[in-house]
Order: sequence, then C-alpha cells, then structure tokens
Amino acid sequence: MPFFAPGDDPGASFLELLRRTGGEPFAGFAQASAEGGLGSVEGSHATTVLAVRSSDGVVVAGDRRATSGHLISHRDMRKVFPADSYSAVAIAGAAGPAVQMVRIFQLQLEYYEKIEGKPLSLEGKANQLAEMLRAHLPQAMRGLPVVPIFAGFDPVDGRGRLFQYDVTGGRYEEQDYATAGSGSLHAGTVLKLGFRDDLGEPEALALSVQALWHAADEDSATGGPDPVRGIYPVLAAIGSDGFRQLSDAESGEVFAALQADLAGGGSGGAATARSGEVPR
Repeated sequence: MPFFAPGDDPGASFLELLRRTGGEPFAGFAQASAEGGLGSVEGSHATTVLAVRSSDGVVVAGDRRATSGHLISHRDMRKVFPADSYSAVAIAGAAGPAVQMVRIFQLQLEYYEKIEGKPLSLEGKANQLAEMLRAHLPQAMRGLPVVPIFAGFDPVDGRGRLFQYDVTGGRYEEQDYATAGSGSLHAGTVLKLGFRDDLGEPEALALSVQALWHAADEDSATGGPDPVRGIYPVLAAIGSDGFRQLSDAESGEVFAALQADLAGGGSGGAATARSGEVPR
C-alpha cells in the first residue's frame, strides 16, 4: 500500500487511489477516444435485468444470455452480483466493461469500509456507481454502453431501494421496480401490471420470474429457462438479513411453479404470486 502526504491523500475513494497510483481503469479508452483512434467496438452484450421492491426488501433478477449481434455468445452468463452484504448490481449492455465495472465497484465499497470503519450509505453507493458510469462515457460512445440497476436494503430507512441509470451517469431512484436491457419493455409491462405495495419476498420472486419469462418470449436476446442444461435466470433477494442468491435448484422450482400455472390456464404467475408458493 503506497503512502501519501496529508495534502495528497486520496481518502476513502478506491478510484481516486487508482488515479493517484497511475491505475485509472478507463484511461486507455478515454485517450483513444480523444485522439479519434478508436472506432466502434463489437463485443458480447448482456440483456434483460430487473429489480422489484418488496415488503421485505428488494428482489433482483437477470436472464443468463449474452449476445453478439444475432449470435448467442454465452448461455450461462451471470448478470446479478452482490455489491456488498446489503446491495447488488444487475448489469445490461456491454458485458466485458460491465463486469469490470462491478469488480471495481465491489473493491471501492470494501476499501471505503476498511478506511472509514463503517460501510458507505446506500445513497453514497448509488452515487459512486453513477460516477463510474460518467467515467465510462467514452467507451459508451464507442459502442460499449453499460446500463446497470443498483438495489439494496437501507438499514436507516428499513426498506428496499432501487436505482436506475443511463449511459451518461444519470441516476434515478425508482419507487417500485426497475428494468434494463433489450427485454426491459416487456418485463417492465409485466411488473407494472403485477406490482402491489404489499408484495412479500416470495410474491416478488414469482413476479420477477413471470416478467423474465414474458421478456424471453418476446425478445430473442433474452434467455428463458433451460431445463435441459439446468440453466435458469439468476434470482437474488436482499433484506434485513443481507444478500441471498437463490441456487439453480431453487430458481428451477420458481419456474416450475410458473409452468404449472401456465399449463393450468393461469395468467402466467399471478396466481402463484398470490399463493406465495415460492421457496425462501
């Protein structure tokens, strides 16, 4: 760990520490963009992610497909990551830069907590991610946009909160749900029609599954459940006990409940959501 004079101390910001030691993670793309030497870059893109507020906190979900143009480049990509014990990031857009951004964000929060002796507030975490997106803008303008969703449980307010972003670093807090990615329009419609203020965690998980299923049904870039390979969208819940990701077996059970509801002529998850037959 380098030592700094009092006037040159980077403080609790991990990104500022990287800059002071010559390790700016986005410098190469920014310089190439300024010089006009970097054209549009093609890479894998993550597709549909969402977050839903529940009475217990917040549920975050994402499909597993990554695409490169019209090709499926990955079938089991993970798009939901814990930022720390009480928050998570779901990524859509350019897969490579998005995963790198999440890793740096995780280190930033860990570094802050070690330096300050306490975790950054949920509002501060959301602002930090917005700052990283602003630094990423040169890459976004070259065809590598990153559009995340940030969600977590706020111990101060005792409730779940969720934030949506644009490629310029604009940060917008949503009250009930948020979606991002190519299937966001279809997923958002399902969430809008099915959301209730009294949704518990099991109902929020069921509604998230329903939204992802309809998004995959309408959007070719969004991957649905794949029972043959045992691949199911990632589901995670964040409450007063912290971040918890459902196992593939648990996610499979949630989708099995949706399938049974559809086979029985149901509305695609609404009956299941009301019954609460979702594994915890």
